[in-house]
Amino acid sequence: MARGGDVLTSTAAATRAPWSRLRLRQSAHLRDLLSETTFSVAQLIQPVFVVEGLKGSEPIPGLGDNGRYGVDAALDVVARDVDAGVRHFLLFAIPEAKGERSLEFGFLTRAVDAIKARFGDALCLWTDICLCSCTTHGHCAVLDEGGSIDLDATLDALGRAAVAAADGGADGVSPSDMMDGRTAYLRAALDAAGHARVPVMSYSTKFASQFYGPFRAAADSSPHFGNRRHYQIDVRSRRDAIGSSLRCADEGADLLMVKPAMTSADLIAPIAESTGLPVGAYQVSGEYAGLVALGERGFADFDLALAETLHVLRRAGAAYIITYGARRARALGLA
Repeated sequence: MARGGDVLTSTAAATRAPWSRLRLRQSAHLRDLLSETTFSVAQLIQPVFVVEGLKGSEPIPGLGDNGRYGVDAALDVVARDVDAGVRHFLLFAIPEAKGERSLEFGFLTRAVDAIKARFGDALCLWTDICLCSCTTHGHCAVLDEGGSIDLDATLDALGRAAVAAADGGADGVSPSDMMDGRTAYLRAALDAAGHARVPVMSYSTKFASQFYGPFRAAADSSPHFGNRRHYQIDVRSRRDAIGSSLRCADEGADLLMVKPAMTSADLIAPIAESTGLPVGAYQVSGEYAGLVALGERGFADFDLALAETLHVLRRAGAAYIITYGARRARALGLA
């Protein structure tokens, strides 16, 4: 092959230096020296499901060592996770009573208060803010008599939920509903209630996805009719996906997020560059369940596969990662 200027073609370069690429891959020391992604357990967030009225715990199909917990059992699980190095938790509080328009968030306050009273500043407790676990129909909004979204009533309920979480001592709130204007509304509601220092970690780019199945069972949040495609983002729409995060940034979000993680990895860097805000990724229940299934069937080493996905997300630019495997950080060699 011909030389072009001072640059050899790839074929010629390989001929002259046949071991040049392999030399730096041959030992763990060299691979670690040149690795471009690192992270610690401090950048992982562990979801936890607390169910009002539940005694003890019950498994979540497909999610390995994750379960649904009553308050007392949840405190025991969080204690083990804290001992394992986990510092960030994302709370999903599932109430016994469901409603349609008159929604109450007392259990959310009590669940947050119980965790913070036990652990204080030993952990950072984020709370998911949505209505799907609270409504009789399972949608993320208050609906009018015709079954359409009542946006004003929905925003009012979301604002009350955010304040209820902050009143209980939540370190941050994380709206996942995908309603228009929700970030600005929550920010104003928190500020008016004296919680100006409580940050908002927005599910800012959340796709209508097939990968949420195990979560919906865990959170008792499957819609009883229809689907969520009229308020979650179409997976084919890159412009809408980026624009959604831009709107949340403009409305005052402190942290942004893409969901699901692996199918949104191409969006993390563009969103971060456009907004200047930290952008995280949520490795959702279906993604995690896939890794669990591979491990159970002997098709992959579960911990190695989990670590691989987390490094890929960091390589894509994720500032933090929500994963059901945060509690396995030490098994992954993370400190």
